[in-house]
Amino acid sequence: MTTVSYTQTVKIRGKIVDEATNQPIENVTIKVLKSNAFTISNTNGEFEIQGIDGDLIELSHVSYKTKNEKLTNNLIIKLELAQIELNEIIVTANPLKDISQSVVINDAEKRISQPRSVGHLFRDIKGFGITKRGAYASEPVFRSFKYEQLNIQYDGGFKVLNACPNRMDPITTHVIPEEIEKIEIVKGPFTVRFGQNFGGIINLVSKNPTKDQFGLHGSVEGGYETNGNNLVTGASLLYVDKKFDILFNGSYRDFGDYEDGNGTEVPSSFRTTDYSVKVGLNPTDNQRLQLSWRQSFGRDIDHAGLPMDSPYDDSFLAGLDYKWNEISEKVESFSAKVFHSYVDHLMTNEGRPNFMMTFSSSPVEVWTTGGKAEIVFRPSDNSRIFAGVDANLISREGDRTRIVKIMNGTVLPNPRTFTDKIWQDASLNDVGVFTEGKFKVSDNTTITSGIRADFISASIDDPAQDFLDLYGGEISDKTETNVSANAAIKYQENGFQTQFAIGRGVRTANMIERYINHFAVGVDPFEYVGNPNLKPEVNTQLELSFSKNFKAFEVSASVFHSFLSDYIQPIVNEDIPRKFMPTTPPTVAKQFMNVDKAIQTGFEFSLYYQATDKLQFTSDFSYTQAENKDINEPLAQIPPFTTNLGAKFEDDIFWVALNSRLVGAQNRISDSFMEQETPGFGTMDLRIGLQPYRGFSVGAAVFNIFDKTYYEHLNFSFTNSDLLSGRILEPGRNFTAYIKYKF
Repeated sequence: MTTVSYTQTVKIRGKIVDEATNQPIENVTIKVLKSNAFTISNTNGEFEIQGIDGDLIELSHVSYKTKNEKLTNNLIIKLELAQIELNEIIVTANPLKDISQSVVINDAEKRISQPRSVGHLFRDIKGFGITKRGAYASEPVFRSFKYEQLNIQYDGGFKVLNACPNRMDPITTHVIPEEIEKIEIVKGPFTVRFGQNFGGIINLVSKNPTKDQFGLHGSVEGGYETNGNNLVTGASLLYVDKKFDILFNGSYRDFGDYEDGNGTEVPSSFRTTDYSVKVGLNPTDNQRLQLSWRQSFGRDIDHAGLPMDSPYDDSFLAGLDYKWNEISEKVESFSAKVFHSYVDHLMTNEGRPNFMMTFSSSPVEVWTTGGKAEIVFRPSDNSRIFAGVDANLISREGDRTRIVKIMNGTVLPNPRTFTDKIWQDASLNDVGVFTEGKFKVSDNTTITSGIRADFISASIDDPAQDFLDLYGGEISDKTETNVSANAAIKYQENGFQTQFAIGRGVRTANMIERYINHFAVGVDPFEYVGNPNLKPEVNTQLELSFSKNFKAFEVSASVFHSFLSDYIQPIVNEDIPRKFMPTTPPTVAKQFMNVDKAIQTGFEFSLYYQATDKLQFTSDFSYTQAENKDINEPLAQIPPFTTNLGAKFEDDIFWVALNSRLVGAQNRISDSFMEQETPGFGTMDLRIGLQPYRGFSVGAAVFNIFDKTYYEHLNFSFTNSDLLSGRILEPGRNFTAYIKYKF
């Protein structure tokens, strides 16, 4: 016989005050975690909410630390001031600040058990794949979107862009991996507040001091990997006072060549030295000013999947943030952000087979300047209006110098020198304006709508003659006005949440797609030719998701569909012959073109089960397929069906986690792209962690336990190598150890 008890919800009242002053706090979001019902405190700090005595509630406010309390009638809750947050874009605890179809990934488990490359940040996140050119230049692919189709940024808007046309130095290489605290992901064009958003936003959030960390703090850490004899060291130092704080982070990484599952050594070595400094000032309790500075120095970087390597790759980023909270009854906050970044990159073919015939050297540079200003209006307790302006201004320069020693099989007594224009002194500027509103229309329902306009200008100041000739002898400056919009509805009740969102994201063509001139910048040996007449591509995406919390488990799922118009894709053009080594196959080039119609569709599903207080199981599944409707064939470079399975046991001072990644074969390939099928594979990893006493942690792991020989569908192939051919294989079995001490 089973007895079921039903407890009726009632209206429960309470009041929220400042811990230090006992003054009432207005606009605190009070959320019942079991039912997802929420309300907001009034000017007297008072609230009223439907709930059950003893329910756990979460209280959040832009200026105070989030707090959990048990619900009782006439409850008085005291909140403690928090550091004003400048780095985050997603506020999950507040439905009037949350972003539709978004997720926050915390990486604490991996952080203490292995020295990571940036690729480890994304590999196990559902829906993601990795484009791999070697051990260094890896970039995330989300569903079918990659490169500038994803808006990847640091700390809510900072950017360091690639100088190299081969993307040897993508934005993800200019960050200290150990510094990243979490990753925020918006899964499509469902917000207009953070720049052009075609296929989604990835915000890499670095650590920030909090107000309760007064005094001096720090950490030292180090790690080692057996496969490649890889070494990672790092340190941080933090001083916090009531009115100011300063944070320093530093890291040194020395990675060697790894062995794949066959025991073959893969050229993948590199060395990087990074440091960052943040200085924060708190002129008042509701204002914060923060200066950020970071530099990265890369040396002797091997790129097995590219024709050249990088003797050096240096960058810096300078940024300034300001935020003012609780300005008035109707103005909740104002924030401003400005930054400037620079990358100085060199690639050469020294040590490669063709060096004996031709020495190639390509110093390239990129300057990026940007910023954002946003004001948040509060027309009522149940609504927020965000309005602002942002900008990203990009300039690139650089040529390739070729010293030809052997021509047509004959050694030249006096080598000949040629100069090839890479970027043709290109500029691409984007200034955007936006407004977005969030409205609580009932106790459980929130709706969102937004609109954005981007004003684009693009130009080249030093075009190559053959590039000019291809486009009629003149290439004029281009301007565009691109309009994006989004709308969403979210419903939450009794542990159930469902969202439906629709968004129109528009992306202007990037510099490579516009202006590259006969350079091999893809996964294949084709030369690629830019097209200054490209139209911006448009993604109209619909997404429906749900999640349900039960006592011991949680289930969530989402389905999505995108209508893609003017999709930008490189297509073989038989009328454009190969420019360099014209008799070497392929003898024609690929040109970037607009595909009139394409689609993307797929799903993601996850299940979490808390078997006991200490044992949990996780699983997730993701699948995307995309189609070029113009020629009725799959779009290229789409990650295959992927499953992640995990089990974790966690005690007070010890945890162990076992994870398996199962990836299906990719048989849906693009013939016009000359893509090849890839087989499926499965791997298993084991991680353990120990915290014997406060501040000290030790971690160890075994990756690819069974020494599987495999490669990912998005991996590049070996290029310009005498000994190796075919796809770059992933590392074989790898033992790692990591140690960290915090004080």
